Amino acid sequence: MKQDAQYFIDQLKMEPHPEGGHYVGTFHSDEEMDRQGSRRSLYTSIYFLLQPGEVSHFHRLKSDEVWYYHAGSPLIIHTIDPNGAYNEIKLGLAVHEGEQPQAVVPKGTIFGSSMVQEGSFSLVGCMVAPGFDFEDFELFEREELKEQYPQHEAIITKLTRG
Repeated sequence: MKQDAQYFIDQLKMEPHPEGGHYVGTFHSDEEMDRQGSRRSLYTSIYFLLQPGEVSHFHRLKSDEVWYYHAGSPLIIHTIDPNGAYNEIKLGLAVHEGEQPQAVVPKGTIFGSSMVQEGSFSLVGCMVAPGFDFEDFELFEREELKEQYPQHEAIITKLTRG
């Protein structure tokens, strides 16, 4: 049985994600905490998948997010930190080539992702603490980011919708 993107989308019952790609929630902590007057799970977890030709568009969360590599192409997590510095994190299993099986994107960081091997797919897991809520999700427009970070125009163009 071929394990391609559609296999995982079907078997894991994944849905389209607003940032691009597909996702499905896998766990949310029964333990809760107060976050600015609302109750949140202590942490939440999802599977996230990019199909050939897809990217995860630049967005920002109010919580830290831990990424775990599972299958397919290694992934590049593109980040712009609060000071405007750009960085790439390679998520994968070729540790000898600088890839990491897991990585952390700190809260307040603008980030998106793309595959190392175009034409493939990438399946990862993401855990957010405090737990994810779309209320804390900010998806960026291309012109807004280009205006703030003109030095990163090429990657902004790649990871935003026109």
